[in-house]
Amino acid sequence: MGPKWKRGAVAQIAAMTGTDVATYTRDRPGVSAFALEDGIVYHTYSSYARGLDGLWGMYQWLDRAPMGRNENGIWWRRHDEYAQG
Repeated sequence: MGPKWKRGAVAQIAAMTGTDVATYTRDRPGVSAFALEDGIVYHTYSSYARGLDGLWGMYQWLDRAPMGRNENGIWWRRHDEYAQG
């Protein structure tokens, strides 16, 4: 799964959402599109996790707010919080 700090952070987030790590890392939002033509089903598009942000209208508003989404999880840092080097 990655470095030890990441495993600990994922376990913490899983606990906050009321589930275990295995379930948390397996369950993700997603969307797929299919087309039916001449009796054949074609998979035409899929997107997962952050790829859905454009479809969730509220995130578009939050991204423009002064505090943004106010996220501070393992995936997000302010520009001045990255290691120098």
